Formats: sequence, C-alpha cells, structure tokens
Amino acid sequence: MSDEHWYEDETGPMVRPYTVTRGRTRPAGRHTADLLSRVTALDADEPAAQNLDHAPAALLALIRRGPRPLVELAADADLPLTVVRVLLGDLAEAGLVRIDAPRRPAAGPAADPALLQEIMTRLKEL
Repeated sequence: MSDEHWYEDETGPMVRPYTVTRGRTRPAGRHTADLLSRVTALDADEPAAQNLDHAPAALLALIRRGPRPLVELAADADLPLTVVRVLLGDLAEAGLVRIDAPRRPAAGPAADPALLQEIMTRLKEL
C-alpha cells in the first residue's frame, strides 16, 4: 500500500456536479427515476457508448456489472442523486440503459392487522 495521497482525496472532486450535468438539474427526456428505480444496462450500440464523457461512461460501467437501484448507483459512483438522475436520463435517451419503476411488495402476512397486533403483544411481553 502506498503512502502517496491524491490531491482529490483530500479536497473532494475537482469537477463540480453542475459541470458534469452541463447545468441541468433534471433529466432531459421522459426518463424519470425514483430512488429505488432499477437500472439495467442494455445491449446497445457501442458507438453511442464510446462517445460518452467520463462520468456517464463510468456510470454505465457500474450498471453493466449488474442491475441495481438508483440509490446504490449514486453511492457506488460517489455522485449526488441529482447528478445520477440526469446522467441516467441521458443514458436512457441513448438507448444504453433501461430504468424500471421500483417493485412494490405484494400484500402478505405483514399486512394482516391480527398478525401485527400479535407481534406487538409479544414484543411488549419482552
């Protein structure tokens, strides 16, 4: 392990988020993403992927590792959620990713009021 420190590690990113998104705060197209929206890479036109700037290309590389929620992508990319939403909108417009609405859990035993009451009663006994 090296004792060498990178300047950026101590001061933060050298490129401001508004520069990465060209001043945009919302995705350009019709693509919106919730925090739990699932993002999947598509087998798309490679020239479109080759013409990407650094930030979208790095984000696409993360997505190609496997589908995951937007919030995980933002954490892994170490970018603000707003920036990731804008970049994902651009990638979706280019046909490189698909953004799916978050899956909602089906009503199951946890939705049963009698079961919830039983759980509360047992917890109070502890």
